[in-house]
Amino acid sequence: MNNVERTIISQYANSPILRGLIETMNDCISPDADIQKFYDDVFNIDTAQGFGLDLWGEIIGVSRTLKVPAPIGEFLGFSEGAGYFPFGQRPFYVDASTQSFGLSDDAYRTLLLVKAAANISDSTAQSINALLQNLFAGRGVCYVSDLGAMQLRYTFSFPLLPYEKAILSQSGILPCPAGVMDYIFNPPTMPFGFSEAGAGVYPFGQGTFLGEGAIYAAY
Repeated sequence: MNNVERTIISQYANSPILRGLIETMNDCISPDADIQKFYDDVFNIDTAQGFGLDLWGEIIGVSRTLKVPAPIGEFLGFSEGAGYFPFGQRPFYVDASTQSFGLSDDAYRTLLLVKAAANISDSTAQSINALLQNLFAGRGVCYVSDLGAMQLRYTFSFPLLPYEKAILSQSGILPCPAGVMDYIFNPPTMPFGFSEAGAGVYPFGQGTFLGEGAIYAAY
């Protein structure tokens, strides 16, 4: 029985005018549409948007805004060969070491779901690898290694964007040991090095430098 049927007593049930008035009023004040919109935009994390996702962030404990290092620009300077430019070509140096970056709804939703899963994870390597695959789906190979002696290493076979590095270092979504944790981004298969043969390194002219390597460590 709908709201209209519950409102009309039986003796007026066949009155088209009265029923028309009550049905029109019911359409105007019915909360059904608002309840559905609240469910879609706020309550259901799979469809929530904007303000709704921000509320989920408060509940789960993950901020949408991250501090991302600003790209290094070109500035006026006097050092030789240091990437500086003379008068009239580049501006003075401006300290913009970090800038605030707000995640899009889709990226933030993924981060929230991974954090929610991490909150109930048993923090085994298998569970952490599952979190990584969800967070970086379709990007490439990434995994965690237990190095023993209270050390944990996250390895990514692909370069990460600045905001993705900020997610790893600031959001706290990935389990951290009570020891040393580091990250390796896009490691080459065989880098240049000086170790004896068989150590997995190439001589001059064949291997590349390691590049970024382990860029972050937390104790």
